[in-house]
Amino acid sequence: MESPGRRASPAMPAYLRDLRSLRVAVFHPDDADGQSLVQQLDRIGCRTQVHWPPPPQPAEGTDVVFLAVRPDLVHQDYPWAQGEQAPTVIAVVNYENPTIVEAVLRLGARAVLPAPVRSFGLLSILVLARQINGETRHLQRTLRKLETRLEGQRQIAKAAAILMRSKGISETQAYELIRKQAMARRVSTVDIATSLIHASEMLDFNR
Repeated sequence: MESPGRRASPAMPAYLRDLRSLRVAVFHPDDADGQSLVQQLDRIGCRTQVHWPPPPQPAEGTDVVFLAVRPDLVHQDYPWAQGEQAPTVIAVVNYENPTIVEAVLRLGARAVLPAPVRSFGLLSILVLARQINGETRHLQRTLRKLETRLEGQRQIAKAAAILMRSKGISETQAYELIRKQAMARRVSTVDIATSLIHASEMLDFNR
């Protein structure tokens, strides 16, 4: 039983627990900042790979990419940073102007690590950037599902309108007919609606 006055310590967040299993790519020149960054990541326990100049894409399974955003590379695009399974991207900048900021935004970086790189702050930046990336991907997936569901509802409404016109039935009857057809054929109501719309368009085309 828990002692009076003592509280059970909360479970450690996943983004802190898995630090030692992180696969980190450092796209940074082999200079003082690059070396300092790698040393600190090694102390945290991350599995680190260093590349410069940046390769076409990080190795498969990379969790985090630290990318040096330099004036000579600000117009370079990184398509791998935009995908659904994209790693967390943290921009490393040693110079700040509107062009650099625009490049960081276009990159989709979840955080910025200013140079010169110091020992303080890296851990917080790493954890927060991964949390933001995870939440953003979750929201994107949720939005995509909602958009798909909404498009399905539009298709069903369109098919119901076709049935109402062609059969002279009510809206309720049209929806019920679509539902019964879906159950009989063991497909979704969206599939039935799509077939009805396609058939109607073909008939209109042949007139």
